[in-house]
Amino acid sequence: MSDIRDEVRKKYAAAIEGKDASCCGGNSGCCNPIAMGDYDGQELAGLLSNLEIASFGCGNPTAAAAIREGETVLDLGSGAGLDVFLSSVKVGPSGQVYGLDMTDEMLSEAEANRRKMGMENVSFLKGQMEAIPLPDESVDLVLSNCVINLSPDKDRVLGEIFRVLRKGGRIAISDVVLLRPLPPAVRASVAAWTGCMAGALEADVFREKALRAGFEEVHIEVKRVRTFTDDEAALRFPDLAPEDRPLVDGAAASALITGRKGTKPSGNS
Repeated sequence: MSDIRDEVRKKYAAAIEGKDASCCGGNSGCCNPIAMGDYDGQELAGLLSNLEIASFGCGNPTAAAAIREGETVLDLGSGAGLDVFLSSVKVGPSGQVYGLDMTDEMLSEAEANRRKMGMENVSFLKGQMEAIPLPDESVDLVLSNCVINLSPDKDRVLGEIFRVLRKGGRIAISDVVLLRPLPPAVRASVAAWTGCMAGALEADVFREKALRAGFEEVHIEVKRVRTFTDDEAALRFPDLAPEDRPLVDGAAASALITGRKGTKPSGNS
C-alpha cells in the first residue's frame, strides 16, 4: 500500500510542477474537466479572475452537491484547490471548507492560491483520506474528484467519510468506475494505478461498498467513457506491453456518485 501511495504522490507532485500534462488519462482520456466543459465558464471567470488553477479531476462534483450557505465542506484530494474555492464562495463567510491532500507540492500551490484570493473560510490539511484528520460528525458534505480510485483501501476511505459526516450529510464524488473487469496485466501496471485505471472499482462494487459503510440513496451516473488510441495508451501506460494496450480502451468511465449518511452504524467502525 505504501508503494502505491508513494507512486501517486510522485505523480501528482510532478503534475503540479508542470512535468506531466494530466493526472489520469491523456488529452482525450477524461481528466481535463475544465476543457471538457464540466465547469461553468462564467462561474470560473468570476472566481478565478486572472488566476489559473489546475484541475486534475474527472468531473465537477460541486455542480451536483447543492452546497448551501453556512455549511462545512471537506474536499478529499483537494490538489491546487479549485473545488475548495468554488465551495468557499457557496458556503459564504459563515461556512467553512477544508481541503485534504497528502502531497506537499499540491498543498503549497493550494495555499498560495488561497492567499492570492483572500479566502478566510478555507483551510488546507495534510493527511490521507484513509485517516481524515477531522473529528466525528464535523462536516455536512464531502467532495472528491478522481482520487478515491487511487486509494488501496477504499473501504477505509468510505468508513472515514461516513465518520466525519454529520447525520444527513452528503457525498458528491466524481471518480472513475470500471465498465468491465480489467485483466491482470492492467491491474499490475503501476502507471495504470497512478493513471486512475487499475485501482478503479466497477460501479456496482463501489455502490455495494458505500451501502455497507452506512450510506443511503447511493446513485452512480456514468458521465464519459475513457477512450485511448494505441499511441495515447502507450504514452499514458508505458509499462503495458503493446498487446495489452487495447485492453484499457473503453474499459472505464468518469462517473458522478452521490449519497447520504444514514442512521446505521458504519461497517468499518
